[in-house]
Amino acid sequence: MDNLTDPLAGLDDVPWKSLHHAYGPAVDVPDQLRALRSAEVPVRREALSALFGNVYHQGTRWGASCHVVPFLVALADDPDTPDRAAVADLLRSVVLGDRRDDELPFDPRRAFAAAEGITDKQAALVERHLEAEDLFDHEEVAELADGVAVRWEADAFHAGARHTDRYVRWLTDPDPQLAGYAAELLAWFAPDEAALAGLIAVPDDEAHAATRASANLTLGHCPVSSEPIDACLHQLLAAKAEVVRVTAAVGLAYRLGDQLPDQALDILTDARTSDSDADVPGWDRSVPGFVALALHRLGLG
Repeated sequence: MDNLTDPLAGLDDVPWKSLHHAYGPAVDVPDQLRALRSAEVPVRREALSALFGNVYHQGTRWGASCHVVPFLVALADDPDTPDRAAVADLLRSVVLGDRRDDELPFDPRRAFAAAEGITDKQAALVERHLEAEDLFDHEEVAELADGVAVRWEADAFHAGARHTDRYVRWLTDPDPQLAGYAAELLAWFAPDEAALAGLIAVPDDEAHAATRASANLTLGHCPVSSEPIDACLHQLLAAKAEVVRVTAAVGLAYRLGDQLPDQALDILTDARTSDSDADVPGWDRSVPGFVALALHRLGLG
């Protein structure tokens, strides 16, 4: 991003007073987003915690949540923002909620089917009664609440889907945590040519091992048939870093099933008895967990 560009440009143009989060009108959100740029660590931590509670409250998204997404993307994209990986972590939570890798490949149409037909007017009605704490006194409105909650999830997801070009750019960021988060984020959106090229191109060296491992898992979950993906993962079976070799084998197991090459199966079998408990940035499941799941898919777990 051009350093002359303000990542929070347009923040005051959003009608925060008419948007709601977990605790009412989202009037406090602009200052919380601004505080993520503070030079003071306690200020940033407090703002991050407040935003988690407001727009991602125990996994629930709200009407304001989707409006936060483009600003979080812009903040994480700006090298002058402190703690960019922490911002990306919040972004992931707002866009995806508590979804885990067992929902991959992700089908948003199926996941958000309950939101179909929910109107802005209905969502606003539910928000008003939630704020008044009398939702369950109005049966017809209460019946809308679940559909409206899914509508808010869908809005946040689609807001995140508009920025996959940024996530691809983060794959080359020197911060391995941010780059790893970016690779995992890309697993949730329909793969395009740029995303696949970026994931394949992540270097296989010590500095990029964590990012490469995250990219391997994303490629493994990719729902498209692709010789370049399979060739990339096969080549990485010989990588120096164990976490890269193992995640490449996991990815191939997911993609090839019983056509898995012996080299990959040997890596998975050895990894099953390894003492390694490595995690990969952006993924909730540990590497041993992925190994166990891959072997289970092969009928060996």
